[in-house]
Amino acid sequence: MLPFYYTLLAKLEQLMLPCLFKSLLGIECPGCGLQRSLFLLARGRVLESISLYWATLPILGMLLFCLLHLKFQFKYGNRILIFLYSCNGLIIFCHYFYKLTNHN
Repeated sequence: MLPFYYTLLAKLEQLMLPCLFKSLLGIECPGCGLQRSLFLLARGRVLESISLYWATLPILGMLLFCLLHLKFQFKYGNRILIFLYSCNGLIIFCHYFYKLTNHN
């Protein structure tokens, strides 16, 4: 099963989309690195994934909570999702600012 999994990951990595923002303007967009981070996470390289794109795990956690909320209709689920969206937006903004100031 594992050889099939890694073969599938390798084939999917070849299909990664290029960043249109970066190709047109020459600078990375706030989402640059998410695809590569997800592939690193799928390969079990968690620390590298987090260092590449800080919001990967929070976004996945938010998506999981969103799916659970759709299924179980939590009492304060909408408020929690708004909070999670805001936190992820802040993390993405901070990471983007960090990349622009430290990784020219």
